[in-house]
Amino acid sequence: MVVDFLFLQLCSMILTSPSSFTTPPSGIISLVPSQTELLYRLGLDKQVIGITKFCVHPKHWLNEKQRVGGTKNPNIKLIQMMNPDLILANYEENRKEDIEELAKDFRVWITDVDNPDSALNMITDLGTLLHRRQEAENLGKIIIQKRQENYRNIKYKKQIKAAYLIWKNPYMTVGYDTFIHSMLLEAGLINVFSRETRYPQIDLTDSRLQEAVLILLSTEPYPFSQKDKEEMKMRFPDKQVIIADGEMFSWYGSRLIQAFPYISELRNMPGL
Repeated sequence: MVVDFLFLQLCSMILTSPSSFTTPPSGIISLVPSQTELLYRLGLDKQVIGITKFCVHPKHWLNEKQRVGGTKNPNIKLIQMMNPDLILANYEENRKEDIEELAKDFRVWITDVDNPDSALNMITDLGTLLHRRQEAENLGKIIIQKRQENYRNIKYKKQIKAAYLIWKNPYMTVGYDTFIHSMLLEAGLINVFSRETRYPQIDLTDSRLQEAVLILLSTEPYPFSQKDKEEMKMRFPDKQVIIADGEMFSWYGSRLIQAFPYISELRNMPGL
């Protein structure tokens, strides 16, 4: 995938300043699942009026909030009827054409997060924007603490080569410029596809898979199953194959509180 610099320019033009709301917005629609969970952790239950069908945390919001479609195909007409004060979007998760259409009528806050540091900045900025700065800073402190604990846990472990697969038919992996890649580094894992960008298609005959000691099959966006794991293990009997919780590697909001202990536990598995 080629980076769309025009879209990034659009993002910078639409981006709402963290201090642009004199009073907290009372009607928020989130098109980003990890940020939906973050809104909940910031105590914004009443202010959130719409989420996507993929916003599965917190679970009760799926029944309580209006679902506005998916991340790639939001219901534009429904959103227009809801007349939100603010829409949360993400450069990677949402489509350029949808953001352009929504930005004609509404304030859209677009993020581009590719590592834990930018995730921490995003949390602080969103907290400031929504008049929840103290809550956001408190979350950030917890995430930093968990990150430091993970570092202490893995700093003496040998780095091992790994392949992280996110899709099947065709198989797809992650390049160096993704949040998942940055979380692999946090786990002390060397991405064998680190010379690639974004989410390249690969074939199981790719020689770089032979370099990997560990193959991670993500639970999202493609829901790799135990059967997939067994099939992969049959093809690569000398590799360790693990079903990885995709949320822990790709959700960059408050989920990071659970993500760092998760990757620490992963590295404590036998053979890793």
